[in-house]
Amino acid sequence: LRRSRSVPFIVPPTLHGRDWINLTSEEQVQEDSDPYMIPQPGPRSSFHSLAGAYVVGTINPELYKFPEDKSETDFPEGNIGRLWFSIEYEHESERLLVSLIKVRKLQPPADSCSPFVKIYLLPDERSYLQSKTKRKTLNPQFDENFVFQVSSKMLLQRTLKFLVYHVDKQKKHHLLGQVMFPLKNGTLTDDNKLVIWRDLEKENLEPPSDSGDIQFSLSYNDYLGRLTVVVLRARGLKLQEESHAVSVYVKVSLMNHNKFIKTKKTAAVLGSPNPVYNETFSFKAHQTELDTASLSLSVLQSIKGEKTHLLGRVVVGPFMYTRGKELEHWNEMISKPKELVKRWHALCHS
Repeated sequence: LRRSRSVPFIVPPTLHGRDWINLTSEEQVQEDSDPYMIPQPGPRSSFHSLAGAYVVGTINPELYKFPEDKSETDFPEGNIGRLWFSIEYEHESERLLVSLIKVRKLQPPADSCSPFVKIYLLPDERSYLQSKTKRKTLNPQFDENFVFQVSSKMLLQRTLKFLVYHVDKQKKHHLLGQVMFPLKNGTLTDDNKLVIWRDLEKENLEPPSDSGDIQFSLSYNDYLGRLTVVVLRARGLKLQEESHAVSVYVKVSLMNHNKFIKTKKTAAVLGSPNPVYNETFSFKAHQTELDTASLSLSVLQSIKGEKTHLLGRVVVGPFMYTRGKELEHWNEMISKPKELVKRWHALCHS
């Protein structure tokens, strides 16, 4: 039996922020030092290109035969599919190499499924690269390479967005799910190919509320007395001025009897009304304090040399402070200890 030169391994999920809790939406990263790009002969014009991004060649699927791991077999209840991709950044040429590997366990609206994937590099919503369509399969194997031109200065501000569609017999496209991956989550260095998988999420099709919306997860560990908040993303923000000079961040505060106990902030994202954060914060909160505690999440915009401006705020907590979706989110967190409960909330100015 021929041994490969490098043995793939799995790094357990890493959460940016504080300590690790037992999460349901896990992240697995595999590192593979073997080259997976087969260079295409001929000039660059032979590539499919679009807005500084282009598709290159094909990849050798043999290099992706990893030992069986739980990502292939362990699908949570309500799962609508799982997508595998790899990323690498070439500093010298300022190219982001994205390989779309495969999708598994798709849940189509009809009996058959002919899937394809669109890939965006946010905040650019206007241009995308598209995979080939795979006919009649719930488990498409793509093995396609894509290249985005992006400066190293802006790289960590960008987010990869994968949209998985099904094409029906009338050639209509139906969105099956999406994956968002902020590039600050990956350690992007030369010759370091990260193979990542993510579960598909349903797209929020409701129009944003007047001040925009924020998505975050809550989890409470009753044994450790720890409240965890994962700030995921915001959308439809009404920026005072749309430019790269504008930075948007989220301030997360634990309060008790409306007094601020502890405040933490996300990193700032430049110039986007739809920023993606994926940052985790933990607060100490004893179980007896949960009836009088609450969480405030404020989305703030700052422009260099000017006063910080509040774009919107949401408070989640017990019946003493909240009603509706904010109260439901809090109660669901308490009823499912150690589980991450994810929801969208409308931002308000009050």
